[in-house]
Amino acid sequence: MLVTVTSTAPDAGNLSHLLRKHPERAQQFALSVGTAHVFYPEVSAERCTVALLLEVDPIGLVRDKHFRGSDSATLSRYVNDRPYASSSMVAVALGQVFRTAMNGVSESYPDLAASALPLEITVAALPARGRDTAGLVTRLFEPLGWTVTETPIALDPDFKDWGDSVYVDLVLRGNVRLSDALRHLYVLLPVLDDAKHYWVSDDEVGKLLRAGEGWLPDHPERELITRRYLAHQRSMVDEATELMTDAAACDSEDGSASERAGQSDPGTSTDAAPRDLDGSPSAVQGTSETSAPRAGDPAHPSSPAAAPRPVSLAAQRSEAVLAALHDVGAHSVADVGCGEGALLRRLATDSAFTTIIGSDVSASALARAARALNLREASDRQRERLQLVQSSVTYQDDRLAGLDAIVLMEVIEHLDLERLPALEASVFGAAAPGAVIVTTPNGDYNALFEALPAGTMRHSDHRFEWSRAEFASWASGVADRRGYAVEYRTVGEVDAQLGSPTQLALFRKDRP
Repeated sequence: MLVTVTSTAPDAGNLSHLLRKHPERAQQFALSVGTAHVFYPEVSAERCTVALLLEVDPIGLVRDKHFRGSDSATLSRYVNDRPYASSSMVAVALGQVFRTAMNGVSESYPDLAASALPLEITVAALPARGRDTAGLVTRLFEPLGWTVTETPIALDPDFKDWGDSVYVDLVLRGNVRLSDALRHLYVLLPVLDDAKHYWVSDDEVGKLLRAGEGWLPDHPERELITRRYLAHQRSMVDEATELMTDAAACDSEDGSASERAGQSDPGTSTDAAPRDLDGSPSAVQGTSETSAPRAGDPAHPSSPAAAPRPVSLAAQRSEAVLAALHDVGAHSVADVGCGEGALLRRLATDSAFTTIIGSDVSASALARAARALNLREASDRQRERLQLVQSSVTYQDDRLAGLDAIVLMEVIEHLDLERLPALEASVFGAAAPGAVIVTTPNGDYNALFEALPAGTMRHSDHRFEWSRAEFASWASGVADRRGYAVEYRTVGEVDAQLGSPTQLALFRKDRP
């Protein structure tokens, strides 16, 4: 089982920093599915390739109850394609070996991690099983911005009349963020396999939603992907579909007025060149000459599919919050006003966070968050790490005291102005975490939303939408009164005069 990822971006060797795997050493990782070998066949400033080779022990798998599956035919457990095909086990290996890169986290190169890179991915002996496989590989990857080349593998080269097998050698080319590329593989390899080789646990819905965030809800083959990834288990498929529908409704409520009017968000326009999280132009654009697509290909600049899929403002906001949490070295975190758990799902996949608390005043929102996080089936250890509590941001709650960080993501604008001193007292005073991260809409930016009438706000439940000066005035006052230093960051595409659509304040304790 062999997967390679090649970057042809400027200073291509920086791919190793995103993957956190040293390019001068061959490394081995003992995984639940076998032994993974990671090495770099080529490293230069112009081109860098990392290879993941997975070795599995088919006999060992037979003895492991998590990999037996439902097959009762004894011989088929020993005679199968598990040691050779890039099956769902490769997805498991990718998720375990490249977890940090898959989460889009890089302390050393945060801008690069957030940028679209010219990537070429090869997957050897990829199965494409099932009755609905006509053009399936292309149908799955092409909508995600990839140019797809699949080469069928003959059943036997010496007997051409036998035709092709169900396996193909796959090559993907496109300008895609590395984290997105890995998540595409993580979800779609089991979908193409359509025969998960490991135990399908109750957390599969959560895994799918976390890995599919930002692209799966809008994928034209969402129903097929969900059904196959969840091993055709109807209850799980229904739950995942419901949660994606609920999340889409939340994103619509939380999004810009132009999104609610059916227009693209100026902060994620597909007409612009790829941009980093801070809104500056991406350092990496285009593809290398050796892999440039031809006119008429889906990834050619003249084709509608050429532009990288837009990253929603909600997703960019979560990425910015995660980056800030890593910048302050937070391990214990509370998401106050967590809603249905969109940020909690991201936090839960990152092992850096050892204590995670989600609080919200709405019991129904917490119930939906619990379902999305699959807490009902979680182990005691998982429940200890991730807790949901009903609480109001304006009241002191000792359960939130002494944490490394508290996040208020799109919360303050839902409070009446006269309630902000109570929020300040409960969060910055009573809880007094090491850091507080606050995001809120930038009212200055509203002028760019053509569908938003002048003087109105992006959502009917917002009590205010501060300008940058108003937000800075409030934040600096809180920092001075409560013993914090404050830093301001942008989220989304930056306009030279009006700033970014979302503004972020990072408070750090600067004295006892």
